[in-house]
Amino acid sequence: MLILYNLFLFLYYLAIKIYALFNNKAKKWIAGRKDWQHNISNALNPGEKRIWVHCSSMGEFEQAKPLIEAIRIEYPVYKIMVTFFSPSGYEACRNSPLADYIFYLPHDSKRNAERFISIINPTIALFVKYEFWYYYLTQLKIQRVPALLISGAFRQGQPFFRWYGSIFRDMLQCFSCYFLQDEASKSMLATIGIHKNVLISGDTRYDRVSVIEKNVTPISAIEQFKGDHKILIAGSTWPGDENVLKDCISVLPENWKLIIVPHEIDEAHIRKVEQLFDNNILFSDLDAENTGHDKKVLIINNIGMLSRLFAYADIAFIGGGFQKGGIHNILEPAVFGVPVIFGPIFEKFVEAKQLVALEYVFPVNDAAGCKIILEKLIVNEQYRLSISNSLKTFMTEHTGATTMIMEQIKWSKWLDIR
Repeated sequence: MLILYNLFLFLYYLAIKIYALFNNKAKKWIAGRKDWQHNISNALNPGEKRIWVHCSSMGEFEQAKPLIEAIRIEYPVYKIMVTFFSPSGYEACRNSPLADYIFYLPHDSKRNAERFISIINPTIALFVKYEFWYYYLTQLKIQRVPALLISGAFRQGQPFFRWYGSIFRDMLQCFSCYFLQDEASKSMLATIGIHKNVLISGDTRYDRVSVIEKNVTPISAIEQFKGDHKILIAGSTWPGDENVLKDCISVLPENWKLIIVPHEIDEAHIRKVEQLFDNNILFSDLDAENTGHDKKVLIINNIGMLSRLFAYADIAFIGGGFQKGGIHNILEPAVFGVPVIFGPIFEKFVEAKQLVALEYVFPVNDAAGCKIILEKLIVNEQYRLSISNSLKTFMTEHTGATTMIMEQIKWSKWLDIR
């Protein structure tokens, strides 16, 4: 199986190199890893104690933030080093003050892993939710560096639980402790013989969005655009989501507006979104003199506003559910008590399955299904407000993962408080 894994890595790297010839994101993936050994060695200061936090992308970094903040308070002597796999995560978070160092994770190989772990010399390593890399995990185990899985979630169908998944099971054996989102994940690990140091801590994203909700700051341009209207906010949308929304906008009454926040905001995609929706304006074209405030649709063409925007939402639509990767973060609107609609691909997200079962959020298969839910939520305001109150209660009840993880870190003495 290791031969097949190495073949996969080789083909994956080759494919990205070819794709980088005409794709900007792939080009950044390659360029960000160029001369990594020299760049990282020169950036680090000798004699530091370091904690390594690895995130696949921006969403996982959001999950890591509450824990990083808690570690900074409890263990201030340690430097925080964050690595990303994806360019989108790195580019969005590269200047975050939470981390002392932010780098791309070098391509997984035996040689890279040995050099990387030797250079950064971490006291402990935190892997957030996803991202299992064989050589990095085995090297941590060889060098006796505790590796913790944060907000892990497991389900049937993953390679760990398939007949061909021996190398993936070997990766899991490298973790010193597993902090899981739910009981089902714990049961899945038990089927492959992992019983020790398996704790159900919940999801740190609940802690993160709770902080955002408590500290949200107003956006005057949005307040003026909203006025006395109700707002449907569509966040992190992809083309499939946008096509559904185009077919559904006729459902919105005169006193409702749409704010759409595309996942990709390159100029070409923003132009396509503009073509889809009549009577629209870009956020960058709003001004203090009420220009565009009579428009029906506002298109957000910048990064970093979405989590704050949900404070203005009456209904939310979260993108990603019509493509393979699945939905984006539904907890960001949920913490404000906003009912959420999304596409049919959500099964690998624990929080989505829980909230769907409670009928606080609503998966739809197509535009027709989306129209039905929208009309019900718009017409029956009492129903919508009832869901809002229930969501707020649910979100409050599910905070606390960060506290539990920190208690285990203290108890296990993985970190020196001095």
